[in-house]
Amino acid sequence: MSAEPSANALRLVTSFAAGWTRWVGDLVYPPVCPGCGVRTGAHGGFCPSCWRKIRFIERPYCEVLGLPFSYDPGPGILSAQAIADPPVFDRLRSAAIFEGAARDLVHSLKYRDRTDLAPMMAGWMLRAAETHVANSDGILPVPLHRSRFAFRKFNQAAELGRHLAGKSGRPFLPSTLIRVKRTSRQVGLSARAREDNVRAAFRIAPGHEADVFGKRLVLVDDVYTTGATVSAATRALRQAGAAEVTVLTFAMAVSGPI
Repeated sequence: MSAEPSANALRLVTSFAAGWTRWVGDLVYPPVCPGCGVRTGAHGGFCPSCWRKIRFIERPYCEVLGLPFSYDPGPGILSAQAIADPPVFDRLRSAAIFEGAARDLVHSLKYRDRTDLAPMMAGWMLRAAETHVANSDGILPVPLHRSRFAFRKFNQAAELGRHLAGKSGRPFLPSTLIRVKRTSRQVGLSARAREDNVRAAFRIAPGHEADVFGKRLVLVDDVYTTGATVSAATRALRQAGAAEVTVLTFAMAVSGPI
């Protein structure tokens, strides 16, 4: 007797069970807009009002800092900030301006345990990165100190990095870079205080030196503000011999196009 009918029956049962599970899930946790909470047609989608408020960062922008220009100055042009104070990393790319619905997404992921938002956010980050993720040798999240990780139970940068790795097929290196200094929260600190807070806060985990030496790396965080944290992390990677460091964040705190 052919096994084909049994295989078809199994597929039908599996499909029915998956549909039933989704229906029950939508009943218990109905799809809502991540920005305002209004009901939507599917999970992971914004309502039209919130979608219009997200300011995605598109070209033209500074090739080093990713700051959006208000006009197109031509290819390869750097911002005055990148020229006057070159960063220690090679480039920064961010998906959106840190305001409105984009800020709500970051806060929901970071403070409300909405890890279900990370795949959508990582998809936008991958688009913003252009070819830099695909051409990298590995993806590293900005790490939390072990005491803060024990309190929060997860690292939002690692959630974003994990989904970036899954979508791009690049190696995910969550244990390579560690935070050895218990820093204060950066929120509310001045730019100088932020730098002092994270100075010498990172190092390469013993036995992971080969993950970094001579490699092109993507360093992932949720938000870029003054750059103090990712700069301190980049210095640790540079000291370990990283060939290239691209900083990739979901959002960037800027006042507007320059």
